[in-house]
Amino acid sequence: MNANRYATKKTVAQGMLDIALLTSNASQLRYLLKVGDAHEYYEPMLALIISSIVLQVLNGLFQLIMGPLNLNKDEWRTTLNVVNYLSTISAAAIALIDVIKSAFSPTGIYAL
Repeated sequence: MNANRYATKKTVAQGMLDIALLTSNASQLRYLLKVGDAHEYYEPMLALIISSIVLQVLNGLFQLIMGPLNLNKDEWRTTLNVVNYLSTISAAAIALIDVIKSAFSPTGIYAL
């Protein structure tokens, strides 16, 4: 099994999921700005959406850094590990923010 090929495929797949999530966040931001202060949780939702978008952009940069580097070369291995850990942490933070954000959304589970 070629670890570099696996890492490249994983990076591409994660990038596609990131684009879908970024599109969803942009749509939510557009809706929130359209509704404005009439939304019950305007400020928290705005902060959560913006922080999610910022983390997604950072995660995309991490993915772009990891993409062309070769895992089999010793001089890149430490750098790739650090960037991969940062990418994993940012992905976990994005997921946590989106879970919290769903609690404030009008179509969320807690909006009954």
